Amino acid sequence: MAVVTVTQPGQRRAPKAAKTSSVFKKVVMAVSGIILVLYLIAHMIGNLKVFAGRESFNGYSHWIRTIGEPAVPAQTTLTIIRIVLLAAVIAHIWAAIALWRQAKRARPNGYVTKKAVAQSYASRTMRWGGVIVGLFVVYHILDLTMGVANPEGPGTTPYDRLVAGFSNPLITAVYVIALILLGMHLRHGIWSATQTLGQSNKRRERTVNLFALVFSVVLIGGFLLVPFSVLFGLVG
Repeated sequence: MAVVTVTQPGQRRAPKAAKTSSVFKKVVMAVSGIILVLYLIAHMIGNLKVFAGRESFNGYSHWIRTIGEPAVPAQTTLTIIRIVLLAAVIAHIWAAIALWRQAKRARPNGYVTKKAVAQSYASRTMRWGGVIVGLFVVYHILDLTMGVANPEGPGTTPYDRLVAGFSNPLITAVYVIALILLGMHLRHGIWSATQTLGQSNKRRERTVNLFALVFSVVLIGGFLLVPFSVLFGLVG
C-alpha cells in the first residue's frame, strides 16, 4: 500500500533553507548599514566645516559637486555616491521588512517570551525609529540640500540655508529629536551588525556594546554641535 505524505504549507521550506535566507537578509542589512554609517561619518566631518566660516563651508559644498573634474563631468562622482546610498537604503529597508515579517510568521499567536520583555528600548523601537529617521532624511534634503523647505528658500548658499534653518528653535528641535532617534538606531544596529558578521561573542559582548554606545554618542554629538551653535549664536 502506498504511503502518502502530506506537507503543511508552513513546512514546505526546510529549516536549513529558512535559516540560510534569514542569514542572507541579516548580512544585507549589516552591509548596507555599514555603507550608510560610513556616509554619516563623512557627512558629520563635512558639517563641522561650518566652524571654519562661510567661505570654507560653501567651498566644501562646491567641492563635493566637482569631485573628479575635469576627468569626469560635474557631479558625476556625487551622482554615483547618491546611487550607492539609495541602493543601500533600499536594501536596508527591504531586509528590515523581510526579517520582521519572517519573525512575525515564526512567532505563535499570543506567545510572549521573556527575551522580548527584556529587550532594550532602542531594540523595541528600531522599526518605528527607522521610519521616523527616513522621513527626517526626506525633510533634510528638502530643507538644506534643495532649499525648498528652508526659510531662505532655494538659490541661496548652503551656509545661509544652514544658519536660517537652525536659527529657528522649532526646526532645531526637529533635528535634535531625529538625531537622537538616529543615535539609538545606530547603537542597536552596530551591535546587531557585529553579531551578524561574526565579530562578537559572549566574551566580547560588553566591549561591543560599549563601542556601539560611544560611537553613536560621538557621531550624533558631532551632528548636534552645528544646530546648537547656530541656535545659541556661536555661528551666524
